[in-house]
Amino acid sequence: MSMTAFAALVRRDLYLYITDRRAVIMSLAAPILIGSFFGYIFGGVANDAPSARVPVAVIDNDQSEISRRLVAGLTADRMLEIRPGTLEQARAAVRGGKTTVAVAIPQGFGPQAAQALFRGGNPPELELLYDPSHGPEMGMVRGILTQHIMESVGAGFFGGGGGRGGLTMPFTTREEPVTARQGVAYNAMGHAFAGMTVQFILFMGIDAGMSVIYQRRSGIWKRLRAAPISRFVVIGSRAASATLIAVFIMFVVFGFARVVFHVRVEGSLAGFVAVAVAFGLMTSTFGLLIASSGKTPEATRGLAILATLLLVMLGGAWVPAFIFPQWLQKASFAIPTRWAVDALDGVTWRGLGFAWALGPVAALLGFTVLFGALALWLFRWDEA
Repeated sequence: MSMTAFAALVRRDLYLYITDRRAVIMSLAAPILIGSFFGYIFGGVANDAPSARVPVAVIDNDQSEISRRLVAGLTADRMLEIRPGTLEQARAAVRGGKTTVAVAIPQGFGPQAAQALFRGGNPPELELLYDPSHGPEMGMVRGILTQHIMESVGAGFFGGGGGRGGLTMPFTTREEPVTARQGVAYNAMGHAFAGMTVQFILFMGIDAGMSVIYQRRSGIWKRLRAAPISRFVVIGSRAASATLIAVFIMFVVFGFARVVFHVRVEGSLAGFVAVAVAFGLMTSTFGLLIASSGKTPEATRGLAILATLLLVMLGGAWVPAFIFPQWLQKASFAIPTRWAVDALDGVTWRGLGFAWALGPVAALLGFTVLFGALALWLFRWDEA
């Protein structure tokens, strides 16, 4: 008798799973999508896909034949995206995360490098500014730069009649990691806490949306509708509470990171607060959109979790967005979490000011309006 009951209960559970088409689709789609994403990013079947080119600013203060040949070689390299500009512009771009490395070629580089390569002497010094969160890319750029310098200097020298003796390194480098300011070391914990805070605030948004669905099921929604208050007051209060909880979570998590891992808001504190509030508002409307997307918790939770995982995955919360392929880096700016993670990086270890934070804040508020409008349009006000 017990085995019969056991088999009947198993059949019931399997039947309930199979008949819930959305749950079946979500349970299969999530691991397929996430597995495909990481396989594509880290190699797998996409080894032949074009990788992202490393943005490098080159400032040629020499304008000699050798330096022009060097810049031309770097520009033609398929691994690099060369950007012109001044040293001040390059420093700002590296600090803001727009450029990975900046190379400043000094005056007199060509003659000094040619002499140092074959005759010894004092080699010229290149100034390299780099984003410390891009360590592997910095190493790659250093190797590519050495290759092109050797080719450029060697070609110029042999073209002029050649030389004798052994070869020496024709240049030295002075490398400076660009963070909030000189003397402030890069703290990788800043990005880690930014990504995880964004992820778990979004999960809180799921819970806020699911609570509305549970209120419908329990009958609380009927009582709220019968009360002498506007339906927009009911929804607005839900959005406001979710926003306050999101801001609370962000401050507590970054407070812990500050005390234990020395993650500081090196930039604008007002910018940090603005980002926290804007992301909290976006999360609250995301939760309302979840509440409007399904009739039952069972039908909605799987879709909400999948949507959240996609937002976190494509927004650079798990792995930095700069390792994405070029096309995906650009496409990820259509994801609100990309703006949130970049904004938190900017106001913490990058040390960027309030004016810089206004761009990400505006983007997050734009997503807030979009999600809120969709939620209000889809919301079933008269549903029991």
